[in-house]
Amino acid sequence: MTQTAAVDPEHGLQHQLSAGQMAMVAVGGSIGTGLLLGSAAAIEVAGPSVILSFLLAGFINWTVTMALGELSSKHPAAGSFGVYADLYLNPWAGFVSRAGYWAAICLSVGASLVASATYMRYWFPAVPPLFWVALFSLLLGLVNLRSVHEYGRFEYWFSMVKLATMLAFIAIGGTLLLSGHVTPQYTTHGGFFPNGPVASLLALTFALYTFGGVEIVAITTGESRSAAEVPRAALYTFGILTVVYLGAVIVLVGVMPWDHAGVSESPFVTVFRMVKIPAASALLNFVILTAALSGANANLYAGSRMLFSLARDGWAPAKLGQLNTAGSPKLALLASSYGIVVALVAETWVPKNAFVYILSAALFGLMLSWLTSLAAHVSFRRKATEEELRNLPMRSRLGMWGSALGFTLVTAAVLRTWWDSRVNLLSGVAYLALFSVAYAVMRKLRRPSTIVP
Repeated sequence: MTQTAAVDPEHGLQHQLSAGQMAMVAVGGSIGTGLLLGSAAAIEVAGPSVILSFLLAGFINWTVTMALGELSSKHPAAGSFGVYADLYLNPWAGFVSRAGYWAAICLSVGASLVASATYMRYWFPAVPPLFWVALFSLLLGLVNLRSVHEYGRFEYWFSMVKLATMLAFIAIGGTLLLSGHVTPQYTTHGGFFPNGPVASLLALTFALYTFGGVEIVAITTGESRSAAEVPRAALYTFGILTVVYLGAVIVLVGVMPWDHAGVSESPFVTVFRMVKIPAASALLNFVILTAALSGANANLYAGSRMLFSLARDGWAPAKLGQLNTAGSPKLALLASSYGIVVALVAETWVPKNAFVYILSAALFGLMLSWLTSLAAHVSFRRKATEEELRNLPMRSRLGMWGSALGFTLVTAAVLRTWWDSRVNLLSGVAYLALFSVAYAVMRKLRRPSTIVP
């Protein structure tokens, strides 16, 4: 935070986010409709042993958290893993991870807003979805154009709605199980491993993608109040996500038979009905709506900061690095809204299988940010002196070998999805090829970099 404008490519950003706000922005970008509506996918593959899938995913998430926490405490920057790649890997990795992540996260903004319009049909079936997409886009745009302190405060309470609901679900479900009001379902319908012991590994990919969003905490460090906030923000984020995901999955497969999850209604609605919470369906629809909007809000923030970082480092037009009087990258924010248009067009006119390709590439873009962070951390640890490590605000408890293990596990999960699905394979290869070509073009046009170790 002590860098001057002459050597800090991100000068002008306002350093106003507290550790709690940083964590809740990351939580907002992570806990989305995937857990609330799509949790049945992993359960269908592994049955009750999906608990082990989430335990392993939690460990992998821990390696990523430690790597990001250590690197971001040394280099607080909105460019986060892209900056780390520039410093400790190579310019190609720095560009591809940032540009690819920006493209991926912006597509998720569009998908979340289209989903939000779908949820509004519950109360307003006659209103065209385009109206809600336009309205929500305008509202989120206005929020993101304000100072980062006001944005952080808004997203903090916005994310708190779904976090409080998830914690209530875990508490209610846990009480039902422990009190004997519900017979635990962990060993019914085929036992704990109904599809075999290997199934829990096969479901790992679903669990791993659920944790996507933890990298946002590193992006927020570019606007943190001080480097001292970074360790708390990283640990808060990991703790909240682990408790929510593991707790929710344990309750889900405990309260309902694994082969019934999501068949007739959401398991979350089922649990709320069991304790006679009135209007459970309407309540859950509201929570899903806020989850989608909160996720879109956090992802729009992350996308705008990533594009801003690219512009300030010479990889994108310089105008995208401009800030308004509140310290928000206004043009980068506008450009990062492209995913809304893509999602609307894809939902309306593009064949569904084409949209699947787009989303598959986006998911790979998110995982690449983890791979880049882990690889950069390994490289950093190989070069760092003991004195340099002692002076870090946050030091990884897993060290270089923890990041090497995390890199291996994430790579294996990505390759497995490529092996199982030609869609994922072609999307991933196309993704790397597209951004590699973009790198070759931009390298010739790039302005001199101001980034320093």
